[in-house]
Amino acid sequence: FDRVSIQQWIDSGNRTCPITKLPLSENPSLIPNHALRSLISNFAHVSPKESSRPRTQQEHSQSQSQALISTLVSRSSSNASKLESLSRLVRLTKRDSLIRRKVTESGAVRAALDCVDSGNQVLQEKSLSLLLNLSLEDDNKVGLVADGVIRRIVAVLRVGSPDCKAIAATLLTSLAVVEVNKATIGSYPDAISALVYLLRVGNDRERKESATALYALCSFMDN
Repeated sequence: FDRVSIQQWIDSGNRTCPITKLPLSENPSLIPNHALRSLISNFAHVSPKESSRPRTQQEHSQSQSQALISTLVSRSSSNASKLESLSRLVRLTKRDSLIRRKVTESGAVRAALDCVDSGNQVLQEKSLSLLLNLSLEDDNKVGLVADGVIRRIVAVLRVGSPDCKAIAATLLTSLAVVEVNKATIGSYPDAISALVYLLRVGNDRERKESATALYALCSFMDN
Protein backbone atom coordinates (compact mmCIF):
# COMPACT_ATOMS: atom_id res chain seq x y z
CA PHE A 1 0.00 0.00 0.00
CA ASP A 2 3.00 2.35 0.17
CA ARG A 3 3.73 4.67 -2.73
CA VAL A 4 7.04 3.03 -3.73
CA SER A 5 5.43 -0.40 -4.08
CA ILE A 6 2.46 0.99 -6.01
CA GLN A 7 4.81 2.87 -8.36
CA GLN A 8 6.86 -0.29 -8.96
CA TRP A 9 3.65 -2.19 -9.75
CA ILE A 10 2.61 0.41 -12.34
CA ASP A 11 6.13 0.77 -13.79
CA SER A 12 6.18 -3.00 -14.35
CA GLY A 13 3.35 -2.55 -16.83
CA ASN A 14 0.50 -3.73 -14.60
CA ARG A 15 -2.84 -2.03 -15.26
CA THR A 16 -4.98 -3.76 -12.65
CA CYS A 17 -5.38 -3.19 -8.93
CA PRO A 18 -3.23 -5.81 -7.13
CA ILE A 19 -5.95 -6.24 -4.47
CA THR A 20 -9.28 -6.11 -6.34
CA LYS A 21 -7.92 -7.06 -9.81
CA LEU A 22 -10.09 -4.27 -11.27
CA PRO A 23 -8.64 -2.42 -14.28
CA LEU A 24 -6.78 0.86 -13.83
CA SER A 25 -6.70 3.72 -16.31
CA GLU A 26 -4.10 3.54 -19.09
CA ASN A 27 -1.91 6.20 -17.47
CA PRO A 28 -2.80 6.09 -13.76
CA SER A 29 -1.68 8.97 -11.56
CA LEU A 30 -0.88 8.61 -7.87
CA ILE A 31 -2.66 11.05 -5.56
CA PRO A 32 -1.32 11.45 -2.00
CA ASN A 33 -3.87 10.68 0.74
CA HIS A 34 -3.42 13.88 2.76
CA ALA A 35 -6.29 13.02 5.10
CA LEU A 36 -4.65 9.78 6.17
CA ARG A 37 -1.25 11.46 6.43
CA SER A 38 -2.71 14.12 8.73
CA LEU A 39 -4.32 11.51 10.98
CA ILE A 40 -1.02 9.65 11.23
CA SER A 41 0.85 12.85 12.10
CA ASN A 42 -1.68 13.55 14.87
CA PHE A 43 -1.16 10.14 16.42
CA ALA A 44 1.79 9.56 18.74
CA HIS A 45 3.08 6.07 18.12
CA VAL A 46 4.02 4.00 21.16
CA SER A 47 7.74 3.39 21.41
CA PRO A 48 8.99 -0.23 21.56
CA LYS A 49 9.85 0.30 25.21
CA GLU A 50 6.28 1.33 26.02
CA SER A 51 4.65 -1.40 23.96
CA SER A 52 6.65 -4.11 25.76
CA ARG A 53 5.88 -2.83 29.22
CA PRO A 54 5.13 -5.47 31.89
CA ARG A 55 1.62 -6.88 32.07
CA THR A 56 1.27 -5.61 35.63
CA GLN A 57 1.66 -2.03 34.42
CA GLN A 58 -1.00 -2.59 31.75
CA GLU A 59 -3.34 -3.94 34.40
CA HIS A 60 -2.62 -0.90 36.55
CA SER A 61 -3.49 1.43 33.65
CA GLN A 62 -6.77 -0.37 33.04
CA SER A 63 -7.67 -0.24 36.73
CA GLN A 64 -6.77 3.44 36.80
CA SER A 65 -8.94 4.10 33.75
CA GLN A 66 -11.98 2.56 35.46
CA ALA A 67 -11.69 4.99 38.36
CA LEU A 68 -11.29 7.91 35.96
CA ILE A 69 -14.35 6.81 33.97
CA SER A 70 -16.42 6.57 37.15
CA THR A 71 -15.49 10.14 38.07
CA LEU A 72 -16.29 11.40 34.58
CA VAL A 73 -19.75 9.83 34.37
CA SER A 74 -20.78 10.68 37.93
CA ARG A 75 -23.27 13.56 38.10
CA SER A 76 -21.91 14.55 41.49
CA SER A 77 -18.35 15.14 40.20
CA SER A 78 -17.16 18.74 40.06
CA ASN A 79 -15.86 20.31 36.86
CA ALA A 80 -12.36 20.21 38.31
CA SER A 81 -12.65 16.46 38.93
CA LYS A 82 -14.02 15.86 35.45
CA LEU A 83 -11.21 17.90 33.94
CA GLU A 84 -8.60 15.87 35.80
CA SER A 85 -10.25 12.62 34.68
CA LEU A 86 -10.47 13.79 31.07
CA SER A 87 -6.83 14.89 31.02
CA ARG A 88 -5.62 11.54 32.29
CA LEU A 89 -7.95 9.54 30.04
CA VAL A 90 -6.67 11.47 27.03
CA ARG A 91 -3.13 10.35 27.87
CA LEU A 92 -4.17 6.73 28.43
CA THR A 93 -6.38 6.38 25.34
CA LYS A 94 -3.75 7.89 23.07
CA ARG A 95 -1.57 4.83 23.59
CA ASP A 96 -3.81 1.93 24.53
CA SER A 97 -6.41 0.37 22.22
CA LEU A 98 -7.84 -1.76 25.01
CA ILE A 99 -8.51 1.29 27.14
CA ARG A 100 -10.11 3.07 24.17
CA ARG A 101 -12.57 0.19 23.83
CA LYS A 102 -13.15 0.10 27.57
CA VAL A 103 -13.94 3.82 27.71
CA THR A 104 -16.38 3.49 24.81
CA GLU A 105 -18.19 0.50 26.31
CA SER A 106 -18.47 2.17 29.73
CA GLY A 107 -20.85 4.92 28.62
CA ALA A 108 -18.21 7.63 29.00
CA VAL A 109 -18.91 8.94 25.48
CA ARG A 110 -22.17 10.48 26.65
CA ALA A 111 -20.38 12.15 29.55
CA ALA A 112 -17.72 13.51 27.19
CA LEU A 113 -20.41 14.89 24.88
CA ASP A 114 -22.03 16.62 27.87
CA CYS A 115 -18.67 18.26 28.58
CA VAL A 116 -18.52 19.49 24.98
CA ASP A 117 -21.93 21.11 25.59
CA SER A 118 -20.89 22.55 28.97
CA GLY A 119 -19.68 25.91 27.67
CA ASN A 120 -16.48 25.44 29.69
CA GLN A 121 -13.67 25.95 27.16
CA VAL A 122 -11.09 23.82 28.96
CA LEU A 123 -13.54 20.95 29.53
CA GLN A 124 -14.60 21.21 25.91
CA GLU A 125 -11.04 20.95 24.60
CA LYS A 126 -10.18 17.91 26.74
CA SER A 127 -13.44 16.12 25.91
CA LEU A 128 -12.90 16.70 22.18
CA SER A 129 -9.37 15.29 22.52
CA LEU A 130 -10.77 12.20 24.24
CA LEU A 131 -13.38 11.72 21.50
CA LEU A 132 -10.65 12.08 18.88
CA ASN A 133 -8.62 9.32 20.55
CA LEU A 134 -11.69 7.08 20.77
CA SER A 135 -12.32 7.60 17.05
CA LEU A 136 -8.98 5.95 16.27
CA GLU A 137 -10.81 2.63 16.72
CA ASP A 138 -12.63 1.76 13.51
CA ASP A 139 -15.42 0.11 15.49
CA ASN A 140 -16.08 3.41 17.28
CA LYS A 141 -16.40 5.68 14.24
CA VAL A 142 -20.01 4.87 13.34
CA GLY A 143 -21.02 4.63 17.00
CA LEU A 144 -19.75 8.13 17.76
CA VAL A 145 -21.80 9.53 14.89
CA ALA A 146 -24.86 7.64 16.14
CA ASP A 147 -24.32 9.13 19.61
CA GLY A 148 -24.65 12.65 18.19
CA VAL A 149 -21.05 13.80 17.97
CA ILE A 150 -21.59 15.60 14.63
CA ARG A 151 -23.99 18.15 16.12
CA ARG A 152 -21.43 19.01 18.80
CA ILE A 153 -18.58 19.26 16.31
CA VAL A 154 -20.49 21.66 14.05
CA ALA A 155 -21.37 23.85 17.04
CA VAL A 156 -17.71 23.95 18.09
CA LEU A 157 -16.59 24.81 14.55
CA ARG A 158 -18.86 27.85 14.75
CA VAL A 159 -18.23 29.22 18.24
CA GLY A 160 -15.43 27.24 19.89
CA SER A 161 -11.93 28.39 20.78
CA PRO A 162 -9.24 28.11 18.07
CA ASP A 163 -7.79 24.95 19.63
CA CYS A 164 -11.24 23.38 19.98
CA LYS A 165 -12.10 24.21 16.37
CA ALA A 166 -8.89 22.58 15.14
CA ILE A 167 -9.52 19.41 17.19
CA ALA A 168 -13.14 19.30 16.01
CA ALA A 169 -12.03 19.47 12.37
CA THR A 170 -9.46 16.70 12.97
CA LEU A 171 -12.20 14.60 14.57
CA LEU A 172 -14.32 14.98 11.43
CA THR A 173 -11.37 13.76 9.35
CA SER A 174 -11.03 10.71 11.56
CA LEU A 175 -14.75 9.91 11.39
CA ALA A 176 -14.76 10.39 7.60
CA VAL A 177 -12.43 7.42 7.17
CA VAL A 178 -15.65 5.33 7.18
CA GLU A 179 -17.55 5.81 3.91
CA VAL A 180 -21.02 5.91 5.46
CA ASN A 181 -19.89 8.68 7.81
CA LYS A 182 -18.87 10.85 4.85
CA ALA A 183 -22.47 10.85 3.66
CA THR A 184 -23.83 11.47 7.15
CA ILE A 185 -21.47 14.36 7.85
CA GLY A 186 -22.02 15.90 4.42
CA SER A 187 -25.79 15.83 4.79
CA TYR A 188 -25.69 17.41 8.24
CA PRO A 189 -26.80 21.08 8.14
CA ASP A 190 -23.83 23.50 8.21
CA ALA A 191 -21.13 20.82 8.56
CA ILE A 192 -19.34 21.53 5.27
CA SER A 193 -20.12 25.25 5.32
CA ALA A 194 -18.64 25.49 8.84
CA LEU A 195 -15.42 23.89 7.60
CA VAL A 196 -15.30 26.22 4.59
CA TYR A 197 -15.80 29.21 6.87
CA LEU A 198 -12.95 28.02 9.08
CA LEU A 199 -10.78 27.59 6.01
CA ARG A 200 -11.38 31.25 5.17
CA VAL A 201 -10.96 32.92 8.55
CA GLY A 202 -9.07 30.48 10.80
CA ASN A 203 -5.49 30.53 11.96
CA ASP A 204 -2.86 28.29 10.33
CA ARG A 205 -3.75 25.20 12.36
CA GLU A 206 -7.50 25.68 11.92
CA ARG A 207 -7.12 26.13 8.18
CA LYS A 208 -4.90 23.06 7.84
CA GLU A 209 -7.29 20.81 9.77
CA SER A 210 -10.41 22.14 8.03
CA ALA A 211 -8.80 21.68 4.60
CA THR A 212 -7.86 18.10 5.50
CA ALA A 213 -11.40 17.37 6.68
CA LEU A 214 -12.87 18.82 3.49
CA TYR A 215 -10.44 16.74 1.42
CA ALA A 216 -11.60 13.58 3.20
CA LEU A 217 -15.30 14.43 2.89
CA CYS A 218 -15.13 15.36 -0.78
CA SER A 219 -13.98 11.90 -1.84
CA PHE A 220 -17.73 11.16 -1.51
CA MET A 221 -19.21 12.59 -4.70
CA ASP A 222 -22.40 14.07 -3.19
CA ASN A 223 -20.30 16.24 -0.88
